[in-house]
Amino acid sequence: MKRRHFIKLATATTAIGLLPSDVKAMFSAFDLASNCGDLSNRKLVLINLIGGNDGLNTVIPLNNYDQYRNLRPNIGIRDTGSQAYIKLDSTLPDNQQVGLHPALTGLKALYDSDQLRIIQSVGYPSQNGSHFASKDIYSTGNDGKSWSNGKNSGWIGRFLENHYIDDLTKSYPLAIQMGLSKTELGFHGAKEHGLSINLTGQDPKGFYTQLSALSDNALTQTTIDTHFLKELQYIIDTTKKSNTYSKAISEAFDKGKNALSYPDNKLSDQLKTVARLISGGLESKIYFVSIGGFDTHDQQIESANDINGTHNKLLTQVSTAITAFMKDLRQQALDDDVVGLTFSEFGRKIKENGNLGTDHGKAAPMFVFGKPIRGGVSGTNVNLAEATDANNYQLETVQFDYRQTFATLLQDFMGSSNGTLDKTFYNHSSNQSFADLKIAPLVKGAFSVAAGCIPDSSESDTTSGSAQHWNLFPNPFKSRLLLSADEEVAQLYYRVYTAEGSLLFESSKEVVNQRTALEWPSLAPGIYFLQIESALGTETHKLIKE
Repeated sequence: MKRRHFIKLATATTAIGLLPSDVKAMFSAFDLASNCGDLSNRKLVLINLIGGNDGLNTVIPLNNYDQYRNLRPNIGIRDTGSQAYIKLDSTLPDNQQVGLHPALTGLKALYDSDQLRIIQSVGYPSQNGSHFASKDIYSTGNDGKSWSNGKNSGWIGRFLENHYIDDLTKSYPLAIQMGLSKTELGFHGAKEHGLSINLTGQDPKGFYTQLSALSDNALTQTTIDTHFLKELQYIIDTTKKSNTYSKAISEAFDKGKNALSYPDNKLSDQLKTVARLISGGLESKIYFVSIGGFDTHDQQIESANDINGTHNKLLTQVSTAITAFMKDLRQQALDDDVVGLTFSEFGRKIKENGNLGTDHGKAAPMFVFGKPIRGGVSGTNVNLAEATDANNYQLETVQFDYRQTFATLLQDFMGSSNGTLDKTFYNHSSNQSFADLKIAPLVKGAFSVAAGCIPDSSESDTTSGSAQHWNLFPNPFKSRLLLSADEEVAQLYYRVYTAEGSLLFESSKEVVNQRTALEWPSLAPGIYFLQIESALGTETHKLIKE
């Protein structure tokens, strides 16, 4: 990354104290009991294979190998010779016997060390063949049936703002993104701004933000009732938090190290940076990296029956980068706390096209890896008989909803409550909680959060009592706080608590056109909690007074 000068911007941060039990119950998304272990250092690393990875040439179904080669006479991976597939595990049942693409030697080594699980046929119920739509579906936590299952925010953002509610005002970002200049939609919270920071194009040693021209002075009365206000406030909030985060990122990069050399490719550079930031003590919880080029409509291979070509180069980068990353963590004794996975917006058709490539398909495998992961295969080999001319040679069966994999890791590895999962993945289509749809076994027993350490929905859903209907801005605020409801309501009643849980004051306020304002110019700077009661229900929000 290109070296930049670090711009210092002093920012006051305040840690939240322990609240009395009755108030703490309202605000804590999840408090791990002392005998349940410390999960504070656990991190997820998400590797996005952009473009739709060809899952069938990545994980080859050996029990249907002849049929596979009939459908892919030119691009199919051989079963003999120097370019033959890697047989994964001869002890698996026949319907789980798979071969790995020959480029994936590093992933095979992880499997042999009981640190890799393959999740077969991952997708979502109503698959969309558009890159943009499918990418948005994966980002928002949608199922492709109804945008009410996730539209205006991302599943990662909703998880972070609910599970790490006590860390929202810390001086480090809850998530880090690299690899793409466009900010990942998945990090957008339903209520919170600035949950993540994008390091693409920046030097982590001297990270800075170019958003520095705006301030709260821009929030004049003339913009209060316009849509522009929300857009402007988002930029302002992002600017403040970016500058706050820069110090934590730069210090972690300086303090951290890499224990070995990495291959020279873009994905390796991203994972190398992730490892160094983790080594330096950065407390970010989710890292998002990416590698593009998987939309292989043509020239997936260079010539018939030869693996050399685009797909081989991409999978080589994936395998070598992950291998170096895991070795780096292991040599620094950091691998107990890190789990990674690969995912792509969709797979490819079962049958090759006439251009030595493959066209858009549906389900594709995921690789989940790390010391805490139980090695093996979840699901069975794809049914190639599903692919016919009548359905355009598509794989129809989705064995695992992508949200099942994420939800399993969020709860069994990160310690999410049932209530937080329900706020992370809306499931209005089937009204089933993903807490009841987890993939087992995925996390090893020694690393899995014990069932007794995860509160049920009724215990964990006390932050708002139900879905939140009020939007507050600006936050942080100086003196005037604007409240906007998503439905008509005539009046609200509110209470303001200190960070220690003491009631400061309470009052009521009339609401006109779904909006009202609260003015507290004499309130001392710090962290507070605002509890709102109205016809829409009761909900609680964390406030920062500057």
